[in-house]
Amino acid sequence: MREEAQSFGFAELHGGGSHVAIIPALGGKIARMEIGGRQWLWKSDVIPYAEPVDGASYVETADTGGFDECFPTVGACTVPGGVAQYAGLALPDHGELWAQRPDFTVETLADAQQATCVWQGRRMPYRFTRVVRVDGSGTVTMRYEATNEGSARLPFLWSSHPLLPITKDTRIVLPDGARVRVYAQHGIDLGGSLAEHRWPRVTVAKQKIVDFSHPDAVARRYACKLFLDMPVGWAAVEEGNGARLEVQYDAREIPNFGLWLNRRGWTPFKRTLLKRPKPYLNFAFEPCIGAPDTLSEAIVAWNSAHWLEAGETRGWTMAWKAGATRSGKEQE
Repeated sequence: MREEAQSFGFAELHGGGSHVAIIPALGGKIARMEIGGRQWLWKSDVIPYAEPVDGASYVETADTGGFDECFPTVGACTVPGGVAQYAGLALPDHGELWAQRPDFTVETLADAQQATCVWQGRRMPYRFTRVVRVDGSGTVTMRYEATNEGSARLPFLWSSHPLLPITKDTRIVLPDGARVRVYAQHGIDLGGSLAEHRWPRVTVAKQKIVDFSHPDAVARRYACKLFLDMPVGWAAVEEGNGARLEVQYDAREIPNFGLWLNRRGWTPFKRTLLKRPKPYLNFAFEPCIGAPDTLSEAIVAWNSAHWLEAGETRGWTMAWKAGATRSGKEQE
């Protein structure tokens, strides 16, 4: 990471054995998040770092791995009619933040190091702020604020977008029994869009029940995007040798959770005469506000978009930390 990021410039935060690296020129991308002695973030070997272009396809030009922020939409879409001032507005793939260099500051405090990114809306009048703080315990805390600087109600989705590798040991730990809704599926039949399941048991092709907490255990190439309604504010990933990454937050602030699983089942690149890049083996582990990926569907079909009144500021926080692998039912 260091060699490729050097030409763009990056800032590093340290504390309690944790290490976070941020590249402001790449939309404030978190390129490294080392917690508990493990670098958790996936890095693409297909797409290199490059100067982002507003309005370009994120998945074709900027899906390089790491941790990005998606606002005010994830999927490219057009705001539907009936939304005052914004009806017909086209919003780009994965939102606006990844393609914009934010105002960026770094501070060393008595008990922590922190970096602040501030973005300004280009198609909508908002200000979006993220403060990443690494303290002496090794906890990585992310504080967010979104402010509507316009005169009309502003609809939005927000999604964190950290990408992690799928390994043979990967276990995704989410609240047992949480409602799962299907948004997209590739190479696997989960019942189609809006089909419902209960985590971690997912019915495949209306007959086989699969435990999706072990994404590499599914004996096929597949990809899917799922959304969970979170009854509690925690989630975790476990790997071999007892490694565990936990995220904690207030479920009243962050009510949804997006899970993109790609076991070599999807790629944005079409087959050419020369070669086709191998589909990825990764997953997105995404505390989020609103569902599904496009703001247009969130407003209409899913009825789960969120709104900022004129002049309103909304804040939310999540904290990432190391933990020991647990056995038995998670404590809620």
